[in-house]
Amino acid sequence: MIYTITFNPALDYITQVENFKTGEINRTKTETILPGGKGLNVSIVLKNLGIENTALGFVAGFTGQELRQKLEAQGVKTDFVSVKKGITRINVKISSINEKNIEETALNGMGPQITRTDIEALMEKIQKMSTKDIVILAGSIPNNMDNDIYEKICKKLNEKGITFIVDSTRKLLTEVLKYKPFLIKPNKEELEETVSCKISTKEDIIDAAKKLKIMGAQNVLVSLGNDGALLLTKDDKTYYSKAPKGEVVNTVGSGDSMVAGFLAGYYKTQDYEYALKTGVAAGSASAFSVKLATKEDVDFILKQL
Repeated sequence: MIYTITFNPALDYITQVENFKTGEINRTKTETILPGGKGLNVSIVLKNLGIENTALGFVAGFTGQELRQKLEAQGVKTDFVSVKKGITRINVKISSINEKNIEETALNGMGPQITRTDIEALMEKIQKMSTKDIVILAGSIPNNMDNDIYEKICKKLNEKGITFIVDSTRKLLTEVLKYKPFLIKPNKEELEETVSCKISTKEDIIDAAKKLKIMGAQNVLVSLGNDGALLLTKDDKTYYSKAPKGEVVNTVGSGDSMVAGFLAGYYKTQDYEYALKTGVAAGSASAFSVKLATKEDVDFILKQL
């Protein structure tokens, strides 16, 4: 089974507004409420691509119940830890449309109060996993959670011989590289931040990715936005895929979709080059739509790559 872990999931209220202005009443042009959180985005796109998976994490209150219902309505299995204090957060994503461009603004909620008992309940679920399972850890952690939670989980997964993927930043990422994640997926800015140097060329990207490999990452997938993506594999092969042409509607979840597309492609073929193209196709499909990538959209974009 493939599992995703989202420590701070949300209901995403996504809306488009013409010429959004602060301090004034704005009227929405479109609005959608979707399950949010990096791991949940991975779960949804995996399911859209025909890959069964189970979403883990923490939910609370009426928003947590709605989040669970929305995921299960899309065919995603859930096995959340129910938290007693607080509610699952609501994140507001505003796309302001004007004549020149689209500007995106986000207002993210706090999330529930997660206790040590809640964390122990999650660790018990991980303890029951086997070497045949795959785990994706993605996103930030709530302010009330210990900063070493990623490290504790990755250490346990490594000890049990379970394949795992990490999509996070800063210390959440660097502190777990020693446990040899199968894949990490920084974007260009996150890569610069992690290796503490400016990146300008393709060679710079490769050199920076090699540093992360030396630190323990098996495969490094670097998302480059409009410039596509670059993959450095565990056997030091480099693959590059350009990005397809299309109108960017909403970038929320595009990076997570790339992770899901890559995993789906690799899961199907064990071929890194195909997995990279599937990842780029899935990431682009989500960026070109208000909703996350569907199989039909991914298949259509794949033909362009």
